[in-house]
Amino acid sequence: MSITVDELEGGASSVATDDAETAPDRFVEQALVADKQEGLLLAVRARWLALAVIAVLLPLINWRFEVLYYEGLLVCFAVIGWLQLKLGRVGASRPELVVMFCDLALMTITLVVPNPLSHGTADWPAAMQYDFGNFLYFFILLSSATLAYSWRTVVAMGVWTAGLWIVGMIWVYFQPVTDPGLSNRILAAVNGNERMAEILDPNRIFFDERAQEVVIFMIVAATLALGGWRANRLLRSQAAVERERANLARYFSPNVVEELSNNDEPLKQTRTQNVAVLFVDIVGFTSLAEERSPREVIETLRAFHGRMEREVFGHNGTLDKYLGDGLMATFGTPSTTDSDATNALRCAKAMIEAVRIWNLERMADGEAMIQASFGLHYGEAVLGNIGAHRLEFAVIGNTVNVASRLENLTRALGVTMVTSDALAKQARMEIESVDGDFSELKEMPPQPIRGVAEPLPVWTLTRSMKK
Repeated sequence: MSITVDELEGGASSVATDDAETAPDRFVEQALVADKQEGLLLAVRARWLALAVIAVLLPLINWRFEVLYYEGLLVCFAVIGWLQLKLGRVGASRPELVVMFCDLALMTITLVVPNPLSHGTADWPAAMQYDFGNFLYFFILLSSATLAYSWRTVVAMGVWTAGLWIVGMIWVYFQPVTDPGLSNRILAAVNGNERMAEILDPNRIFFDERAQEVVIFMIVAATLALGGWRANRLLRSQAAVERERANLARYFSPNVVEELSNNDEPLKQTRTQNVAVLFVDIVGFTSLAEERSPREVIETLRAFHGRMEREVFGHNGTLDKYLGDGLMATFGTPSTTDSDATNALRCAKAMIEAVRIWNLERMADGEAMIQASFGLHYGEAVLGNIGAHRLEFAVIGNTVNVASRLENLTRALGVTMVTSDALAKQARMEIESVDGDFSELKEMPPQPIRGVAEPLPVWTLTRSMKK
């Protein structure tokens, strides 16, 4: 299951996955779903609390038999809130829109149609319903909608409310006049003051005021929708930022992620710089995998990769890619430091120790031991983004190929780790290196490496990982 050296020619990073392709939509979708559910829950809880307060106050303030009608309406509004909570989801939802329309329609009926249980007002003109200024209750529904719905839905609510209120006016207009002479008696009572009589006339609908209510409501709805649109844009922007940080965290150590997050597109410029490259591979993993189920193989790989990844990030390295049962890490990317070679060397030794500790756990569980091999090289490489439509950060060059071939050389030499003399010399020059970093290394005669004109001086380390 090891990747061959030929597959690494050019050293291009290849970390494309289906998850990466769908990550933007997934992150945004998760953020929107969470926001929608939280908003709906807040809106419905606020509705239920308000309805409970009104349900208690109504009989206390004005106890009459007709109050039961309004108590029943309050129950209907509570049920509509429950349905909104159950049906609410991100994206277009016809059942949710139907419930919202029913909410507005019920509010219109409540405000326009007289109470059928009220015998004392049975002969009132239908237009008198407008004298109570109850249109303001629509603003409660509108304000709660901004907590849970998209800006488009808020606009739709404004349009639907305007339409329903107009339908209500038409219905009131065609209701029979219960007392045709009432208007004349009011005019006589105010000594012929037509303006005052017009204001006091219970038979008048006052279309200009109704139109004013509709226009103001639409303006408020449009303003709230604009605010919702801006909030939604901010949410998507934040989700994109978190997605980018999460993607960076897959490959870079936390301190590098922080550095990259504070810069604008720092990886687009192609450049050449010295880097340390580390290859890791499980020895004999193919035969080990043949004896186990696919699930056990995947679990073993996840456990191995997780331990190796922690060491890479713990030594300020970059996880370039997974290679089946191994991985490639770089040090000095995207920016060089004064200890890149030292960090690579220490990371490899820490990985060896991590595998040894893991083997103790595996031995206690009756599982087979794991042996890993390591190859390190230091030299010049090209860094930059590759790809046409989907860009990927890549480390390219002969340094990558040599590091991979040094890892393969461990089998022929029967050692755990092979590092080039170039990396060892660089590590000795770095200010953080100490003699202990080289105490176990053994200098070997120059070794022939494919792709390198002259035999390459190398250092080796032999350490058992099975005890």
